[in-house]
Amino acid sequence: MILSERISLMEESLTLAIAQKARELKAAGRESISFSAGEPDFDVPQVVKDAAIAAINGAFNKYTAVGGIDELKEAIAGKLKRDNGLDYSPKNIVISSGAKHSLFQLFAVLINRGDEVIIPAPAWVSYPEMTRYHGGKAVIVQTQAQNDFKMTPLELQAALTDKTKIVVIGSPSNPTGSVYSREEIAALGAVLKGSGAFVISDEIYEKLIYGVKFASTASVSDDLFSRTITVNGLSKSVAMTGWRLGYLAAANAEIAKAVVKLQSQSTTNACSIVQKAAIAALDGRADGDIEVMRQKFEKRRDLALELFNEIDGLKPIVPRGAFYLFVSHEAIEKDSMKFCLKLLEETGVATVPGVGFSREGYFRMSFAVSEAEIEKGIGKISAFARGYRR
Repeated sequence: MILSERISLMEESLTLAIAQKARELKAAGRESISFSAGEPDFDVPQVVKDAAIAAINGAFNKYTAVGGIDELKEAIAGKLKRDNGLDYSPKNIVISSGAKHSLFQLFAVLINRGDEVIIPAPAWVSYPEMTRYHGGKAVIVQTQAQNDFKMTPLELQAALTDKTKIVVIGSPSNPTGSVYSREEIAALGAVLKGSGAFVISDEIYEKLIYGVKFASTASVSDDLFSRTITVNGLSKSVAMTGWRLGYLAAANAEIAKAVVKLQSQSTTNACSIVQKAAIAALDGRADGDIEVMRQKFEKRRDLALELFNEIDGLKPIVPRGAFYLFVSHEAIEKDSMKFCLKLLEETGVATVPGVGFSREGYFRMSFAVSEAEIEKGIGKISAFARGYRR
């Protein structure tokens, strides 16, 4: 066997695979509208670009400390205090090449073979794959639409065992846009009290919230603070997807230290120039740009919901955060891969099958596109749904 057993267990990201298929159709001359990628269509704020240019002109292009420069760690600590009510020392913060990189390294340093990771579904495609790659067992908890696809204390209690090493909480959620309230997080925390489980709180969509209040998991109780590793980054809130800058903050300094050790033997530091630019994205200077983007996303969300609510057989849940609609097509077709591939092949509209998010009968649609594309694309989806033949 040429390849390792670990990589053979891992599936390719379905989100990226569908996006690539849409690009291939476009390159072949087919009209294509992609609702598949999790990427804002806005430009990076000028203040961030200016900071990057200043870093380049200032020759800030050498290796940095593995876990990140002190100036950026202080900016992150300030952001966490200001926005989330969290007190972290810079030594408890690690800067990596994207939030996905932070998550991968956390799974690597925490999971031993056979450890269980509780993942509420629908779930981002990479959580189960990272778990399996590192020898863990993904315990998928199927949440319910009537609960806005949020894990309840009873569901958590039923999944929790003495082998549980990690509980993953994504809020706002990809793919559903669900947002846990402070009270809901506290109820989950009460179940975990006395257990040995860590919580990984993925808060990458934190700034993109609609009509609700965001609560950071670690801020809810002292017990949750001690067991939670907060993961965040700049790809979604500041549209810096290609810049690759993420970070984690862990009350347990041993975990932060272990991540730095792993990073020292893999990627070393995150890009030096991006680290300098990230300070401008985190210290408040980009807040106005972030709010403009949030308001435009909310307007697009409302437009997409209005259009979908007119289509028989397709039912979206109302997202309270992020920039996705998670749409049920169970009344038309239960097989999400079949539905989405037919949709793409017949109409050129790319969506992501729910099976990739551990939930059949749904597709995810990103509304990080123009209003014109939303109207045109959903119009095509509507016609496709009306004429769907199994």
